[in-house]
Amino acid sequence: MAEFTALDITAINTIRTLAMDAVQKANSGHPGAPMGLAPVGYVLWNRYLNYDPADPQWPNRDRFVLSNGHASMLLYSLIHLAGVKALNHDGSVKDEPSLPMDQLKQFRQLHSRTPGHPENEYTAGVETTTGPLGQGVGNAVGMAIAQKWKAGYYGRPGFEKLFDHRVYAICGDGCMMEGVASEAASLAGHLKLNNLTLVYDDNGITIDGHTHLAFSEDVPKRFEAYGWNVLRVTDGNDLDGMAKAIESAQKSDRPTFIALKTVIGYGSPNKADTHSAHGEPLGADEIKLTKKAYGWPEDSSFLVPDGVYDRFKQGIGARGASARAAWQKLWDEYAAKYPKEAAEIGAMEKRELPAGWDKDIPTFPADAKGLATRESSGTVLNAIAKNVPWIVGGSADLNPSTKTFLKFEGAGVFTPKTPGGRNVHFGVREHGMGALMNGMALSHLRSYGSGFLIFSDYGRPPIRLAAIMNLPVLYVFTHDSIGVGEDGPTHQPIEQIMSLRAIPNLILIRPGDANEVAEAYKVALQEKHHPVVLAMTRQALPTLDRSKYAPASGLAKGGYALNNVPNPDVLIIATGSELSLAADAAEKLAAENIKARVVSLPSWELFEKQDQTYRDGVIPPAVTARVCVEMGGAFGWEKYAGTGGAIIGMRSFGASAPLKDLLKHFGFTTDAVVKAAKEQVGKK
Repeated sequence: MAEFTALDITAINTIRTLAMDAVQKANSGHPGAPMGLAPVGYVLWNRYLNYDPADPQWPNRDRFVLSNGHASMLLYSLIHLAGVKALNHDGSVKDEPSLPMDQLKQFRQLHSRTPGHPENEYTAGVETTTGPLGQGVGNAVGMAIAQKWKAGYYGRPGFEKLFDHRVYAICGDGCMMEGVASEAASLAGHLKLNNLTLVYDDNGITIDGHTHLAFSEDVPKRFEAYGWNVLRVTDGNDLDGMAKAIESAQKSDRPTFIALKTVIGYGSPNKADTHSAHGEPLGADEIKLTKKAYGWPEDSSFLVPDGVYDRFKQGIGARGASARAAWQKLWDEYAAKYPKEAAEIGAMEKRELPAGWDKDIPTFPADAKGLATRESSGTVLNAIAKNVPWIVGGSADLNPSTKTFLKFEGAGVFTPKTPGGRNVHFGVREHGMGALMNGMALSHLRSYGSGFLIFSDYGRPPIRLAAIMNLPVLYVFTHDSIGVGEDGPTHQPIEQIMSLRAIPNLILIRPGDANEVAEAYKVALQEKHHPVVLAMTRQALPTLDRSKYAPASGLAKGGYALNNVPNPDVLIIATGSELSLAADAAEKLAAENIKARVVSLPSWELFEKQDQTYRDGVIPPAVTARVCVEMGGAFGWEKYAGTGGAIIGMRSFGASAPLKDLLKHFGFTTDAVVKAAKEQVGKK
């Protein structure tokens, strides 16, 4: 191990002062954590990270995740000093830096590439969007799973170094308090993810003050209980100690947790080790005193001393370029020997689908008894997944209920001994599952997860982050209404559908029969930039006769006329399990010479993407007699019901009873829909 020199210390203090200056200029931000973490950030990036700044999308690069995203100026300073190149929207490399100095000076300003918390869509070198504490830990575990899976599924003898990158993450006290980090860490220990290293910034400070106000556990012992390799470095400025810890992590057969004792706001005479260094600028006078303590020019601003850029070029720059060149040579050999696998990997990296991916999707025959959409969902998922090898996922301990286990030959289970398995047992960890799914998707797996719709509340933060990051993760939520029956109001979702519809950039689809399920999966798998939620029923639904009704392919547009009744007297708009109810009501109304058009509206988001002409053709504005039917919260349906339309929905929590009793009690019957439609057209 090479000795650290005075120039290394200068580089570390450069990171610290850039962070102080950027926060001060913005008059907003978190200077203290970057000041304390600068040494480990420098050691990790410039000594150990296999990352080529000239090609920030190199597939086998090591991943670096800043889970405590409020310390964003640490990451931005490292990206700037390392000379990471910018990327075009298509992922190609631009001949310009990702973060030139003017971007550091625009920290937290509108349209800058240095937002308050790291956002991977803005800035090359940022692997994931972090900020909500603990999410980055889960993302890192997902990335580690993805690396293991790629090596397990696509690795071949002699090509072990093709997929051997490591994942490093830094987290803080807040991350360690949030439950999502514990969920993810527990699974990482169980899976023995020895490619994962987590550095814990143990500075003992949160916004309220010292952590002893609410936090007194021995965190390293907790990670020992999870099965991690636990190391302690008692001085955040001990460069040799950190280097030895990182090298030890690289040799471990388990994930490694490095407890690093740092001082927040290190060097600040009056604010070090205080909560005032956490979330506000140090102030001009304190910055001068701190720079004096570093031996830094006190009146300088955004100073990068001579030799610092070169130090990074000689470190991460040279090491990364060499590693990437060696990998490229190996990849060319692999592609020549295994062209089929190489083509699949290329498609996976571009979020494309292989030829014939949809060839086995079934068409379901008309059936009055039908299937629960969770049943048809399982059939369709298996039909697609066997032709798209990088569909990898599972459930939060609910596979027997959600029907999301991949059962075809060779699917297997992801374990330390079978890392190429396609089924991941996430355990009862909805929140952790979502964070892991995001990390897997950031590594270009088509990750999916499932659970009961009611428990989407447990995993909502990563769903929202997936939408922010434009990640095409897939959620299969079942037991989507009061159709859950006897389990009662604790398990019957009411507001969940509408609350998910409220998330920007998320596509929610609630299919109405087995063939709409098949079409929903086609939409979901072809998505490259939106997370998709599929809401499936527990109870059986009739499979509609498509020789009588419009093709289910209309789902791709979000909504379509199921029975294309011209010049209708009334519109009955329904989703999911209520679609067949609406169809039955329309037939009864037709017998009384009332023309009712049934509109299947499984996805509001997809429907709103269509042009106005199409939407008006499905839901004619002139037809104001409308009945909207959905076994969820009625709130929000005014959008389609209009000011005078009827909404048959839930205005309370559910109840514990057999389904047939619940349907009658809450008004989800053919007679209730018929009655509402008659009232809309003025006939009692």
